[in-house]
Amino acid sequence: MKFTDGYWMVKEGTTMHHPIEIRDIRETADGVTVHAACRNVQIKGDTLNAPLLQVELSAPRKDVIRVRWTHHAGKKAIGPNFELFPEAGFKPGIANDAEALTLTSGGLSLKLDKQGPWNMAFTNYGKYATGSSQKRTAYIQTKEKQAFFREQLDLGVSERIYGLGERFTPFVKNGQVVDIWNEDGGTSSEQAYKNVPFYLSSEGYGIFVNHPERVSFEIASENVSKVQFSVPGESLEYFVVGGETLKDVLGNYTALTGKPALPPAWSFGLWLTTSFTTDYDEETVNSFIQGMADRDLPLHVFHFDCFWMKEYQWCDFEWDPAVFPEPVQMLKRLKDRGLKICVWINSYIAQKSPLFDEGMEKGYLVKTPSGDVWQWDLWQAGMGLVDFTNPAAVEWYKDHLRRLVDMGVDCFKTDFGERIPTDVVYFDGSDPVKMHNYYTQLYNKAVFEVLEEKLGKNEAMLFARSATAGGQQFPVHWGGDCSATYASMAETIRGGLSLGLSGFGFWSHDISGFERTAPPDIYKRWVAFGLLSSHSRLHGNESYRVPWLFDEEAVDVLRRFTKLKSALMPYLFGAAVEASTAGLPMMRAMVLEFPEDPSTHALDLQYMLGDRLLVAPIFRPDGRVQYYVPEGRWTNYLTGETVAGGKWHTEEHGYMTLPLLVAPNTLLAVGANDQKPDYDYADGITFELFELADGASAKAPVYTLGGELLYTAEAVRSGNRIVVTAEGADKPWNVRLAGIAEASGVEGGQTAAGEQGLLVNAAAGSQRIVITLAE
Repeated sequence: MKFTDGYWMVKEGTTMHHPIEIRDIRETADGVTVHAACRNVQIKGDTLNAPLLQVELSAPRKDVIRVRWTHHAGKKAIGPNFELFPEAGFKPGIANDAEALTLTSGGLSLKLDKQGPWNMAFTNYGKYATGSSQKRTAYIQTKEKQAFFREQLDLGVSERIYGLGERFTPFVKNGQVVDIWNEDGGTSSEQAYKNVPFYLSSEGYGIFVNHPERVSFEIASENVSKVQFSVPGESLEYFVVGGETLKDVLGNYTALTGKPALPPAWSFGLWLTTSFTTDYDEETVNSFIQGMADRDLPLHVFHFDCFWMKEYQWCDFEWDPAVFPEPVQMLKRLKDRGLKICVWINSYIAQKSPLFDEGMEKGYLVKTPSGDVWQWDLWQAGMGLVDFTNPAAVEWYKDHLRRLVDMGVDCFKTDFGERIPTDVVYFDGSDPVKMHNYYTQLYNKAVFEVLEEKLGKNEAMLFARSATAGGQQFPVHWGGDCSATYASMAETIRGGLSLGLSGFGFWSHDISGFERTAPPDIYKRWVAFGLLSSHSRLHGNESYRVPWLFDEEAVDVLRRFTKLKSALMPYLFGAAVEASTAGLPMMRAMVLEFPEDPSTHALDLQYMLGDRLLVAPIFRPDGRVQYYVPEGRWTNYLTGETVAGGKWHTEEHGYMTLPLLVAPNTLLAVGANDQKPDYDYADGITFELFELADGASAKAPVYTLGGELLYTAEAVRSGNRIVVTAEGADKPWNVRLAGIAEASGVEGGQTAAGEQGLLVNAAAGSQRIVITLAE
């Protein structure tokens, strides 16, 4: 929200009060409290008729500093509030002398000048990060008698801002106005399904504004050298998040707001859905599944979209008897084919649903201020909204999901959660404006808890559309309603990369677009992008997405990339484990891996999949692609060609290839199974070694399907001698040296003909291979 009229003046009727002079500093149990006058106090009369602002400074975790501004503290605190995870027993360092107050948390410090003018500076591991100087913090009153708190933080000359949720606008947020307010606007608008009041800076720090209500950001827009954020009310709280690297910053932010759960390994396979408004029954479903099998297209999850329930009755959690007369037997038949099952749900109960009367009678639905059930006809006729602040309503909703899980359902697509009304009353008295964004957290949490309860830890996952801060704890999320165009494919990837820099580890999208039907060209290009994403789902609106409806080559493309993903699962699942433990996204904006290379800072049409694979999807019908490669000699995994780094490349690709580059000094774990994602990764595993420099080493962890580390393979090179160890490996393993045809000597293994390089099979029981390269 803008409060000024250009740089010099404020809007007419607007009054700003800024902290000017420190009146006192008091140490508290967890930090310090500072009172600041909004004018210079020279005589006692200057203390009259003016606000006194209070700022509390503390540190809930290492490398995190909390700033909380308050004007009037008497306003009743009404939730909801984001759930935070402070570090038990952590205390900041405090130094208070005549010149300054300094509060330190790990490598992050805040310095508040005491001699004036007002200046609050944040230093992150010895480098200035950001700060708020004179007339930047403001308590604001408008002519409409509304109160706001505003902060303006410094923005460096070449500094770039990322994140703020899944945003489909330009990836670099500088120059944008962003309102944190969940809306169902598709991927071609400035609206977003997943709004997160957290941004990440290219200068190596993050800012989390701890308000679930609407937060307005002006990023180098109202004031072009500042990031401004404001909230209505009498207080403002934000956290400055530091770290030695951008990865550390994301790790510290997700430690504060919650780490992503580890999705089950089967969820990384290929998903196929009925699509939305298509006609289907069990015969249709079986024709798709058999068609995939007949064409050697590995399929792992089948999803039933909305019309598994009877129209006008969403949600009643009952299979439409006219279409699916024996759902339990049907699900068993599908699961006997090795498939997992997902079904669509949302948090609305339509009036025609038999559950509506029960929900109304028992108080399980959100109400209007007059005590009536809130309803509207948007989406389904007469819909009410489940009140997830009512514990009894939560259990009621969960019980219906438990019944479906007992039938054989493995996961739920939790659609909607954005169009949440604000003119309502909640069971627990929650502020409906704050609940607008936060509602999705309660909704997805309830569904996730059912799956974890019924299926076990690391077996629970959602396919969720809406989210806010903390929502990363309940993966997976997908990008919402995109269109079948290259432009929409590009906006989709921007949204995913922005979400990844907002703390979300796992993300997907509707392959080939949800709206309309893609031409074969776009379908095939999007398939490659989709299978090189965290999660991969074929889904649409009014038409089916099986590949043979596009053309026969689409079948071949889908087969190639589905099998490729399954073969890469030992590596990909390692990246998934890292996402759950370190808070890093599987699909990473280039700046996250290469912050020291300024050429990566604005890249939004390519990404790193994990930390070793670079993916550059193709967005043109002629197959032409331009992409940037960081320093080093990289290898295209699909073609074996080497690519020089430190510059841009332009290439043309058919549908079977794209730039999928392996970073130098990589030991890539590749599995022996290309049919499914959930197999024993250690059984017949191959460690492929790429461009290992003299004196360098590379590691590749191997995990169980439960996310437990089995062992870590390591390759070390000294001169023309490479030693590969797999200490703890109890099954045969292989090593492939990319681009090397032969070696003059091998100990501990036997060489064999291999694709794209020398293949060495480890001898029985061997945990160490020594390879001497041919001169």
